[in-house]
Amino acid sequence: MGHTGIFATKAECDAKAGEKVDATGWTEANINAWCLQIECLINVTTRKNWSDAFAALSVDVKYILSEVASNLVAIYGISYNLAGYTSRVEAEDMINVLRDAALRGLSVLKNVECQRFMTGA
Repeated sequence: MGHTGIFATKAECDAKAGEKVDATGWTEANINAWCLQIECLINVTTRKNWSDAFAALSVDVKYILSEVASNLVAIYGISYNLAGYTSRVEAEDMINVLRDAALRGLSVLKNVECQRFMTGA
C-alpha cells in the first residue's frame, strides 16, 4: 500500500511523529486514514476544497496545508500508544507543540484574505 495523503507526505508525517512513535499503530493504513480525515477536517473548517486545489497552488503557499496535516497526523500517531515515550509528559509535550502549530495554521487557513492570497499566488 502506498501513501495516499494529498497535503502531507509520509516523510513529513514521520518527522513530526518522531522516532518514539509506536510502530504497531504507525502503519501506512492508519496514516492514510488519518490523512483523509484531516484533509476533510481542513476543507470543512476552512470552507474551501483544498484537496482539489492543492496541485495548482504555488509551492510558496501550499505547504501550510502540509504543516497542518502532518502535525495532526503526528498527534493521532503519538496518541495511539504512549508506551514508547520515556514519560507521559514527554508525549504530551510533543502533542502540545504539534497542536499549537496546527491551530495556528488552521487559523491562517480560515482567514478569507489568506485564502485569496494562496489561490492567487
